[in-house]
Amino acid sequence: MADNLVIVESPAKAKTIGRYLGKNYKIVASVGHIRDLPKSQMGVDIEKDFEPKYITIRGKGDVISKLKKDVKTSKKVYLATDPDREGEAISWHLATILNINCDEKCRVSFNEITKTAVTSAIKSPRALDMDLVDAQQARRILDRLVGYKISPLLWRKVRKGLSAGRVQSVSTRLICDRESEIEAFKPEEYWSVCVRLSKLKHKGVFTAKYYGNGKRRRELKSGAETDALLKKLDGAEYRVAGVKQSEKRKNPAAPFITSTLQQEASRKLNFPSRKTMGVVQQLYEGVNIAGHGSTSLVTYIRTDSTRVSGEAQAEAAQYISGKYGQAYLPKSARVYKNRNAAQDAHEAIRPSHFDIEPEKARASLANDQYRLYKLIWDRFIASQMASAVYDQMSVDIEAAPAGSGAAGAGAGTAGAPGAGAEMFRAVGTKVLFKGYTAVYEESADDAGGAAAGDDPDADMGAKLPELAQGEPLEYNGIQPEQHFTQAPPRYTEATLIKALEEKGIGRPSTYSPTITTILARGYVEKEKKALFPTELGRAVNSIMTSHFKDIVDVAFTADMEKKLDDIEEGQKRWKTVLKEFYGDFEQVLKTAEDEIGNVEIPDEVSDVICEKCGRNMVVKMGRYGKFLACPGYPACRNAKPIIEYAGVQCPKCGGNVVYRKTKKGKKYIACENYANCDYRSWDMPTSETCPICGKFMTRSSWGGKNAKLKCSDENCPNGASAPRGGQAGATGADAGAAGESGGSTAAAAGGAGARSSSGAAAKGQAAKAGAKAAAGAGKTGAKSAAGAAKKAGAKAPAKAKAAAGAKSQAKAGAKAAAGAKSAGAAAAKAKAPAKAKATAGAKGAAGADAKAPAKAKAPARGKVAALTDGDGGSDSGAGRPEAPQAGAERADS
Repeated sequence: MADNLVIVESPAKAKTIGRYLGKNYKIVASVGHIRDLPKSQMGVDIEKDFEPKYITIRGKGDVISKLKKDVKTSKKVYLATDPDREGEAISWHLATILNINCDEKCRVSFNEITKTAVTSAIKSPRALDMDLVDAQQARRILDRLVGYKISPLLWRKVRKGLSAGRVQSVSTRLICDRESEIEAFKPEEYWSVCVRLSKLKHKGVFTAKYYGNGKRRRELKSGAETDALLKKLDGAEYRVAGVKQSEKRKNPAAPFITSTLQQEASRKLNFPSRKTMGVVQQLYEGVNIAGHGSTSLVTYIRTDSTRVSGEAQAEAAQYISGKYGQAYLPKSARVYKNRNAAQDAHEAIRPSHFDIEPEKARASLANDQYRLYKLIWDRFIASQMASAVYDQMSVDIEAAPAGSGAAGAGAGTAGAPGAGAEMFRAVGTKVLFKGYTAVYEESADDAGGAAAGDDPDADMGAKLPELAQGEPLEYNGIQPEQHFTQAPPRYTEATLIKALEEKGIGRPSTYSPTITTILARGYVEKEKKALFPTELGRAVNSIMTSHFKDIVDVAFTADMEKKLDDIEEGQKRWKTVLKEFYGDFEQVLKTAEDEIGNVEIPDEVSDVICEKCGRNMVVKMGRYGKFLACPGYPACRNAKPIIEYAGVQCPKCGGNVVYRKTKKGKKYIACENYANCDYRSWDMPTSETCPICGKFMTRSSWGGKNAKLKCSDENCPNGASAPRGGQAGATGADAGAAGESGGSTAAAAGGAGARSSSGAAAKGQAAKAGAKAAAGAGKTGAKSAAGAAKKAGAKAPAKAKAAAGAKSQAKAGAKAAAGAKSAGAAAAKAKAPAKAKATAGAKGAAGADAKAPAKAKAPARGKVAALTDGDGGSDSGAGRPEAPQAGAERADS
């Protein structure tokens, strides 16, 4: 029996820690919080100094009973929850319920789950930090006061089911304000003029952009100004007026903190913040790695700090010098400045084990885990590398009137531009040393809102020839182009998180649930990556900005975050902060109750006519999104899903193809006769038709700009390759062949093709496919069947072994599984990147058709046999997106 008990939050974390501690330690999990404020009531006694009323979370009774038994049989108990406010609060709740003295040294914390970190923490336990606990309680009660006081008001004035919160209300306001900016934006015209030039008697052409008159910058704001300039430049001679060459250094970005990880995962991997935090939590708690067991791959994932331990820097330096060379190391270890010192006790998010590279762990990881781990690995390694070095050349080019002699001036002639000369500028960059860019480069958000005149000094990515001052240039054409300034772009999850972080709103643990909440409440919708407010969101935001200015005020919310940090650092008392907030808040609530009238949000009227009563149906919001309902409710209860036609016909039955969504909002296409036709696909339709069969072509939703077109008919040669991430259904290849022995007819084995749901198919990775087929004849018949299939054109005939009256085993090649319907029929081709097992029964005579259904195992990296949606979930059904329910629900409130 173990003398020591270690309590953590999750079973995965318990399993990982168990590898590092001996038999004298028993590690158990509380499975998150065990106590919280009740959901059915406020749970805070305002009259008694904001005393919280904690209750045991429903369903945790058995967990608590087991923990109490374990505590009784243990000599020492260690609370090893996460090293932040939330983790400290969980430990405090555990100590309270399990009767553990909070002043005892029972608390252990570590930034990474490694043997060194865990054993070191166990040797140096501490008492619970009540300042951290109080900071968490203050945040929890503040959110409860705001949510449980304002939300009922919204129910009465707007509709039931709404909610308000400190951070979510500010986030909604930011999105609404941005939408208002976009609507109020008035585009301004501006023009650019680029001239194509080359060295005399050289073929290489480069581009220079108009800069201005002499040394003065000039913006072209109209077509008239541009025409006047072009007229002046007609027949002009060009020469190099000046060359400026300089060496530029570009430093790597800091290692990830929680917010930057969510932003970069959104940009590079297209992960929603919720998915990012779910996957990285798995990497932190531990994944079973071949040869290592359950292993934590990254350090603690909720952090504001870019600090890196000296030990990690030394290991990173050793790895970099060994793989890339000493030249790729900076002169001294890099130190990054923190934006916020509140959690400097933590490190940045980095790999925990430098001997487990992403490629080494790939076979043990799900595809999303691998991609995110590689992102963290590359970012951290790059952050410890030398700067990239560039040679940048900026060339000023003078356009002089024809016959002025400028073009005849020799190279090296003094080239000060004359007064009134029109000037162009070309900028080129050459990489001298890759530095950290050999590993990783940070992505940028879509800029949007281009200003008039764009910066002519910006690197245009051009390669410039060697040029000298005074050198004449050959004119190769000029290109004027009209532009308009763009409205600021809508927020994406990445840019919203960035804005919240910059404004000091929320903390690492709040970004993901905040965005999830405002989407779930219907305040905000997401199209592709852009977030935009709904009418409901605008109505709620209008109430909040009119009557609860402090709650949605950015500065006020940021100041409240500062006060919570002060509580954590012991500079403020948590109940004092609550009293200061609630005094004004209570009065504002009373005023709002009296002043706010009932808010009517008009329903969006559709052009669909209710077949029962003849009214135009309206758009309602239900549990699974929008649907159509009759406005005559309750007299008329007609409701139906919103159908968006794709404008193409089903390749299987010829019906109309419509767009549908899974419960989690992932878009796909399906036949409108989905009850009788199983055509479904993640791939989006295009206007192009297949040159072979004439059916519509689709573009993979996983390939981005480089996605290839393929035929919607999977039986067409143009539709044979599976898209990355899986196909909407597993496909079985027809199997059958004729063979005869002693007048007997036999059916031989064919291959079975299965589409991979892991993305391996898109990369051309293949796995062997096995097939089982019943044979009605002996060995001779099996050989005859294989020979018939080969003559029919099958690329990978099955090798069959059979005894009379027994089953024959067949192994199909990785790239094909083919069966011939008759000795003279053409064989079907199918790629089989996944391991598949299929059974086919012999149907008798030659020409019989045997189909192989069925069970497919995804490769190790995919670990999902069915089609996964954008949030990493798996829809039910035979690898297809599930069809929405036929009946739509009402949402009258």
